[in-house]
Amino acid sequence: MPEVDMMICRSCSNPERASEGYPCQDCGTFICIICDTRGVSYCKACRTKLGMPEPGNLPPVRTA
Repeated sequence: MPEVDMMICRSCSNPERASEGYPCQDCGTFICIICDTRGVSYCKACRTKLGMPEPGNLPPVRTA
């Protein structure tokens, strides 16, 4: 059985390598490197909790 090093980004909902991401600035959940590079530093739940708008530059959700 091959090892899987994937986590779901809590901002854009895409699976990304766990080693290539950063924690949400509020709660610490996984934010992928693509979102981080685009300036997104809060997960979807924290943005909602803090009253922040959804960023317009999130990567599209990939389908299997």
